Amino acid sequence: MTPFKVIVQDKVPKKLGAFLLKNGFSKRAVNNAKNSGGMLLVNHKRRFTNYMLHQGDEVIFIPGKERVNPWLVPSKKPLAVALETANYLVVNKPAGILSIPSRYDDNALVNQVLGYFNSKEEVDVKPHIVTRLDRDTSGLVLVGKNAIAHARFSQIDKTQFIKKYHAIVHGNFAPEELTGVIVQPIGRKGTSIVRSIDSTGKNAKTAYKVIAQKSGASLVELRLYTGRTHQIRIHMQYLGHPLFGDPLYGINDEFKRQALNCFYLGFPDPFTKGKHTSIEIPDAPDMQKLWHSL
Repeated sequence: MTPFKVIVQDKVPKKLGAFLLKNGFSKRAVNNAKNSGGMLLVNHKRRFTNYMLHQGDEVIFIPGKERVNPWLVPSKKPLAVALETANYLVVNKPAGILSIPSRYDDNALVNQVLGYFNSKEEVDVKPHIVTRLDRDTSGLVLVGKNAIAHARFSQIDKTQFIKKYHAIVHGNFAPEELTGVIVQPIGRKGTSIVRSIDSTGKNAKTAYKVIAQKSGASLVELRLYTGRTHQIRIHMQYLGHPLFGDPLYGINDEFKRQALNCFYLGFPDPFTKGKHTSIEIPDAPDMQKLWHSL
């Protein structure tokens, strides 16, 4: 288990428990440290959460063992790791798999991450998905290795996560439409998975830029400012340019999944003050093949 060290900077005394919560350790993580094999140390001595801290104290947090879902089965399928640190990793998710498994799925991204760590004999790691993608969207996903990583990422304002996508869409854009920002609310149609532009729905904002155009098709770069379900697909449909491979919101063409890839992910590193991490990858091979074939 990876220990975490924090030096107390506050001049005003504060209880250990309150200090840990302020510094990105969730209540569950603190309880695990107390009751499931972890430790709370102040200046190398074990302390309870009501212990009063003072400026300059060294707090060492050793996580306890996290509870594992009994039905979560490790997958032996290979995992494409774009970046790995002591507390998180960024992986390149292929299209066709869920980010988080359903009850009877043994091949979601979480299963593959679990299998990856088992192959490295890192059995204390429990994956926590921080950013997720739809089943048929490919690209970068941020995964915490432990509850502390998940809690710290959860404390970061979502506007500080930069997610950029490439999409291949039907039709061509007029010269005055090559860049723009779509601000249209999105709502759900009853109990269906289908969403639509809805004045009573949730605020949704997407910026786009056309990178290249061919006869009847355009390659578009998009940035999400909100994270509504199917947001890019609905906003592109709203512009009259539905994605290739997306009959739910557009045209029933021959591409096997929506032509959408998260190629860029940027975020503040909660474990290194002042550091901003960014990763960029090429588009998935099937999207590259589609574009060259058009």
